[in-house]
Amino acid sequence: MQVASRMKAITPFYVMELLARAKQLEAQGRDIVHMEVGEPDFATPQPIIDAGVAYIKSGHVKYTPAAGLPGLRQKIADYYWQRYKISVPVQRVFITPGASGAFLLALGVSLNSGDEVLLADPCYPCNQNFIHLFDAKVKHVPVYADTAYQLSEELLKQHWQSQTKATLIASPSNPTGTIIQATELENCIDFVIARQGVFFSDEIYHGLEYEPGVSSALEFSEQVFVINSFSKYFGMTGWRAGWLIVPEDYIQATEKLAQNIFISTSSHSQYAALAAFDQQTLDELELRRQEFALKRDYLYSKLLSLGFKIPVKPAGAFYIYADCGMFTDNSQQFAEQLLEIIGLAVTPGKDFGYNESAKYLRFAYTGSMEKITEGMRRLEHFITHKQTI
Repeated sequence: MQVASRMKAITPFYVMELLARAKQLEAQGRDIVHMEVGEPDFATPQPIIDAGVAYIKSGHVKYTPAAGLPGLRQKIADYYWQRYKISVPVQRVFITPGASGAFLLALGVSLNSGDEVLLADPCYPCNQNFIHLFDAKVKHVPVYADTAYQLSEELLKQHWQSQTKATLIASPSNPTGTIIQATELENCIDFVIARQGVFFSDEIYHGLEYEPGVSSALEFSEQVFVINSFSKYFGMTGWRAGWLIVPEDYIQATEKLAQNIFISTSSHSQYAALAAFDQQTLDELELRRQEFALKRDYLYSKLLSLGFKIPVKPAGAFYIYADCGMFTDNSQQFAEQLLEIIGLAVTPGKDFGYNESAKYLRFAYTGSMEKITEGMRRLEHFITHKQTI
């Protein structure tokens, strides 16, 4: 049997192997503190659940239009006006099977074989694999604390070449939790558009921000692709619903592609998501955001006190990307030992790129404060009794 040659460029998601081992240890009776996977432990807000259940009980669970429920597309357009004071024509809004579906549509309608896309390093690993799936190329651009681990106009100037056609910026980002400042974001967009390039803005952690300064790329241009999701801020990970906002010139192509590869996003998830923008839901989400901020502050201070280096305090998402270089030069091995010895599951930097990744661990503060505190207690004990790995 032949495996497509493009699969050679697709890298595994290493944290899933670690998660599988964690589940195996739990099945053996071990107590594991999970700080490896970016999935909030909050339940989906009740109004969203109620809306989804009501639709399923109606018995008419059918396809929706490929672009999504008109009512949900309108609610998203309204949300951009309420939150950002941006007027987005509803025709440019597409409902997708999670942010992953949004990426597939955005990349599929805009990239040709051989096109190069600039990505920050470190970055979320699946993004590069989506690009490879369309036989396009990835160029990793090392980023550091001086740009808050974000791309900048200067870095784009340094790395943009004749084959470069696009760039992707995620803010707040995974794994660093940092944001790109508004002026820098605008400069990057202007730079890419001036070269007739394509600008992708990953905004799936919007709403989960704890410092001012988070901007949507749509504030600066209509000629950008914006990817968002109901998974993170809205707490709907398993429902698999997201959205994509496209430039006007791409509306027809995007709808055609969606018709062919999705037919439609799950209808019960779309009807559930209609309740995501209800005031009752938004009030609950604000309380959750405040709780995430408290977890961030505790974890940030604790890791620093233990000797980890975090040059830029995360301003959003629910991750801390910490330099563990004083304890190990192999974060993959370090993560495995933390899991096996003390039952603490964290993600090694290997999952997020090549830029000094062996020095980094990603801690997700998605669990309860009690679990996070217990994880840090175990980590402190481990470090105290074993200074080097």
